[in-house]
Amino acid sequence: MTFSSKVKDELSRTEIVDISCARAETAAFVRTVGSITLKGQNKVEFEFSTENAAVARRIFRLLKIAHGISAKVIVAKSNRLKKLNNYIIKIHQELTRKFLIDTEIAKENDFSMIDYGVSTRILRDDLSKRAYIKGSFMGSGSISNPERSYHVEFVSSKEVQSKILQELLEGYGIKAKNIIRKNYYVTYIKDSEQISDLLALMGANNAVLDFENIRVVKETRNQINRVINCETANLDKIVHTSMRQINSIQILRKHKVMDKLPDNLRELAYLRLKHNNASLKELGQMLNPPLGKSGVNHRLKKIEKIAEDLIEHEKRGVNSEIAKSNTKK
Repeated sequence: MTFSSKVKDELSRTEIVDISCARAETAAFVRTVGSITLKGQNKVEFEFSTENAAVARRIFRLLKIAHGISAKVIVAKSNRLKKLNNYIIKIHQELTRKFLIDTEIAKENDFSMIDYGVSTRILRDDLSKRAYIKGSFMGSGSISNPERSYHVEFVSSKEVQSKILQELLEGYGIKAKNIIRKNYYVTYIKDSEQISDLLALMGANNAVLDFENIRVVKETRNQINRVINCETANLDKIVHTSMRQINSIQILRKHKVMDKLPDNLRELAYLRLKHNNASLKELGQMLNPPLGKSGVNHRLKKIEKIAEDLIEHEKRGVNSEIAKSNTKK
């Protein structure tokens, strides 16, 4: 079972607080997984369609509680490649008109004009708004596995639906964005904290705990990786610097000037040769008396400068000999 399916399964089992909440949640399902069919002789048919069994059970229960309707459930194979079960909840034709008017999807005398907006009569209070968001998620929402990425989205067929959702979520401090994807309106959230807030808002308490546990593990792992990367970079820098310093000291030895160095530089040069992987701090602690990092760095820079001067002097000497040789020819 996917993380998204687990969340929907948990939400389908949450308590239906009162009739107002049941009506608000039903209104969300009407606008996300419902469809109207106009028949001849002024007849209207309405049905819900979902591939999620838990969502189908929830809709069936809501219809009874909120509207006193005992709907017919049909199980068919989906036309999609995976051939999943498709659960169709059909409302009896005689009850359809009143149901559509009650859910404010249609007006009493005109069923050809569908209203996808939602009035304050349905979204009357905090609990009703939460119920509508919950129904919208179960109907058209999805959440990615938090171990891979942080992403929640609601897919709407009408722009007004996505705007209503965005406004409702913003009322709870959840910043969602809207985009158009393949003629559908997508309301999405990518911030992990806001996704956690959304799960809590809808009442998916177990999902919140699972999500937070995964999030903590991921953040800890990322932090450890950052530290390791930083330490690796520092180690590479230490090794590179050490090799450069050792190369300079070897130049001094080659030119037999080690014994001519001041005592403080000579002592440090031999320590560097002996402890080629030691950091500046560690080298400083080996000196007597101990010396800080900046002091060690300053002395090693002096050693490198002496080596550079020797190489430069050697180059000038060679060039001078070549010039003399050329003048004799």
